[in-house]
Amino acid sequence: MTVKSIQSLVSDAMNQIKTITSDDAFQMVENNSCNFIDIREINELEKTGRVKGASHIPRGMLEIFLDPNSSLFKNGQLDQNKEFVLFCAGGVRSALAVKTLKDMGYQKISHVDGGFASISNSSFKIV
Repeated sequence: MTVKSIQSLVSDAMNQIKTITSDDAFQMVENNSCNFIDIREINELEKTGRVKGASHIPRGMLEIFLDPNSSLFKNGQLDQNKEFVLFCAGGVRSALAVKTLKDMGYQKISHVDGGFASISNSSFKIV
């Protein structure tokens, strides 16, 4: 049995997904043209703060909350016509999450390069 490394999984994902900068994400949020989703765990938000304007869906619940057939589907809370922009702490989990959502059939989806670390050093407000 061969087990792929996390580096291999992320590398594969990065070749198949759209990556944007924190400045690009800021413009999209300002223009109200995306669903800006923080996939960090709640303890991470409590420790480092929340990004103003971001929705929170923990990584472990992402597929369940974004499956239209799930009873927990976030219907009405997210605009299915807008791009989904995901971020985590550093970009690894969000890259894998975007790949998974792409596999689910989502097409307008991207992640923020550098994650919260990059976002916190940009124009976003941390609350």
